[in-house]
This record gives sequence, C-alpha cells and structure tokens, in this order.
Amino acid sequence: MHQIYELLEQKKETMYGYLKEIVEKESHSYDKESLDMLANWIAATFEELTGGKAEIISNDQYGNHVRGEFGEGDGQILILAHFDTVWPKGTLEKIPFQMTDGIARGPGVFDMKGGLIQGLFALHALQDLGQTLDKKVVLFFDSDEEIGNPSSKELIEKEASKSDVVFVLEPGMSKLGCLKTSRKGVGIFTIEVTGVPSHAGIDPEAGKSAIEELAHQTLYLHSLTDLELGTTLNVGKITAGTASNVVAEKAYAEVDLRVKTKEEYERVLPLILNLQPKIEGVKVEVTGGINRWPLERTEQVAEMFEKAKQIAESSLGFELTEMETGGGSDGNLTAPFAPTLDGLGAVGDGAHANHEYLVLDKMTERSALLALLLLEYGRDKEE
Repeated sequence: MHQIYELLEQKKETMYGYLKEIVEKESHSYDKESLDMLANWIAATFEELTGGKAEIISNDQYGNHVRGEFGEGDGQILILAHFDTVWPKGTLEKIPFQMTDGIARGPGVFDMKGGLIQGLFALHALQDLGQTLDKKVVLFFDSDEEIGNPSSKELIEKEASKSDVVFVLEPGMSKLGCLKTSRKGVGIFTIEVTGVPSHAGIDPEAGKSAIEELAHQTLYLHSLTDLELGTTLNVGKITAGTASNVVAEKAYAEVDLRVKTKEEYERVLPLILNLQPKIEGVKVEVTGGINRWPLERTEQVAEMFEKAKQIAESSLGFELTEMETGGGSDGNLTAPFAPTLDGLGAVGDGAHANHEYLVLDKMTERSALLALLLLEYGRDKEE
C-alpha cells in the first residue's frame, strides 16, 4: 500500500472524530445561521489540517461559502464540496450520528459531509508527508448546492475557468462507490396558463379552462421524453383553479428536463419555450431554462477516470468503476470549463433518505485516492 494510505490509516480515528463533529453541525440549505457557523468551522479546520489559507465569502441571503487555498503555482486544481444538506434543523434528534459495525449514520453523512472530510485529510496527508505540488489547489466549499447554487454558481464557474482539472467530492454511485463520469444536464421551467373564468354550472360555454389547456401541454411535454437518448421531461407540480364550480382562469406547472448532451438540450429547449395553446383564446407563457449543463464523458474525462482506476488498483489495491447518473451536482457547473471527475467522495448509500449511511473503512482509501490524483495532476511532467 502507498505511504499516503498508510498514514491515513493511522489517522482514521481522528478522521472519524471530524466526521462526527461536522455531521452534528446541522446545515439545512435555508438555515443561514447554521450554515454560517459551519462555514467558520470549515475555514478554521481547513487551515488547521492543511496549513493553507481559507477565506469566508459572505452572502446576504444564503449561507456563506468558503474558499481554501493550498500550495502555489501558476496552474490550479479545483476541488468542490458542498456543506448544505436537505435535512431541517432538529433532524439529529430522530437520526442521531452513530458509528456501529463499520457504518456511520446521520443527516448528511453520505451526502456529502463524509466526502468533505476526506478532501481535507487528502491535503492533510500531503502536507504531513511534505509532498509539494507545482500547482495550487483550491478547495471550494459551497452552502447551496442542494437548492441549485443560487449564490455560488458564478463563483464556482469562475474558479473552474482558471483550473486545469476539477475533482468533485460528491458521494460515489451505488454501494460500490463508482465514480461519476457523466451527469445529465438539468432544465427547470414554469408554465403559466391564463384562460377565461366562468360559472361552471350557469355559463360553462363562456369559459376557457386553464386546467384543460395545461392538461394538453402536460401530455405534449411528456411525449418529448426519449429514454434511448436519455432525455426526460416531467411535469412535477401543478397548481390551478379556485373552486370546483369555476372554470379555471389560471393554472401553473413546474417542469423538470434532463438531457445527456448540450446538443440535445439545444434541440429540446425551443420545443418547451415555444409552447402553443391548444384551446383558442387561452394564453400559455413559459419561463426558465438551463440550471446545469451536462457533465459529458469527454475523452479528457475518460482519461481522468482511467488514471484514477489505475491508481486505485496499483497503489491502493481496490477496483474502481464508473457510472452515469441523471442527478446534477456542482460538477455540472464546472464541466463546460474544465475536465471534471465526480463521485470521489464517500462510499455508502441513502442520499436524502432516512437510512443514509457511510462505510467508515472506505474513507481512508478514498482520501488517499484523491491525494494521489493531486500528485498525478499537480506536478509538472518532465519533458
């Protein structure tokens, strides 16, 4: 086994201690006070473990973000980790942090506080062993990934545009911990339908139902789904009408689009934005657009995975596999700017679910894998 792995094995109980501490600091995406407190803890812990410098990036509406910088050089490697969770404050009372039988449980332990701790300890191992890089490493911790990055999107894109490669500490895919080399892009749209109200019993012929129109549009949008291409549309929420005896004047729908490629998004986008009413005299308006571009499995992404697989097998003694997913992450934001390898975080299962858990003995090998990838991509190759 590589000396980095051996060092991390010696420090695994310390790593578990930090895992417990971060999970017990609840950080729901809309709880700014808790998020800001955790941001301060992350900044202090980054400096303590890595010897690097951290700064708090303040935000008035959402949680503050943290930018940590490790080492120096003209080139840059970006590592991404979010610290917000889907779990409201107080969840710890019903799902407390616990470690039993090699498993850690608790809100956000898998998605993705475990990966965050692994990232810190990867840099800690390099620093402890005196391993220097020819590039600086930026570890960006954002507080709003679970709600679509409303305040961190531009910051992440800016860092990605300056980076040679990007590593994302989202949890691995499936219980095998597969790396994610392809993520679908996400589009979010709102449809507003305006009809003509009337009394459903006395004067029904005078009305033009917004609900009826929206039903037509829903069927059309769902017909655009093409599973062979990996394209899906889902009308996931509808709000409409005022009473059963009123022909509805208003109807609203929220639509989710997932696509595998930028080209497919550009094909489907006008079909959604240019919806035409099926009922004469009814108005249909569509707003929205792309939330995250696809993370496509480009040749460069494939090469990054192959390098990670080789390192895992030759230096750490485990087999690494890859998968694609329909879910989005911070990696979708960086993919248009720099080759991005996702899913390097925790191994476990149950993201956003009550049974969420992390496999403890996988933390050191995943942390070591990231450290070795930093050595691979952070050092200039000899001519």
